[in-house]
Amino acid sequence: MTSDNSRLKKLKFRAWRRGFREADLILGPFADTHVESFSEAQLDGFERLLDQPDQDLYAWIIGTLPIPPEFDTEIMNRIKAFRFEVHANRGDDLGG
Repeated sequence: MTSDNSRLKKLKFRAWRRGFREADLILGPFADTHVESFSEAQLDGFERLLDQPDQDLYAWIIGTLPIPPEFDTEIMNRIKAFRFEVHANRGDDLGG
């Protein structure tokens, strides 16, 4: 786990403020739930994902576009699994 609290806050902020509501609703809760337990390498991977265009990232998460090999990581798999958890808990169709 990282001790850099400012980095965690920035990542959470970026995850919630994508500018693409559907992505916000998956990435924000995911960040709130998981980033504090991430290793530095996992934080780096999550940050690389957040650097990608919203439409691409969301399409990878919901499976409408193939995930490029460099982004087909453990973190992406966790985000995709989290999407289904959020959808099941909400009981609506915003999880895609």
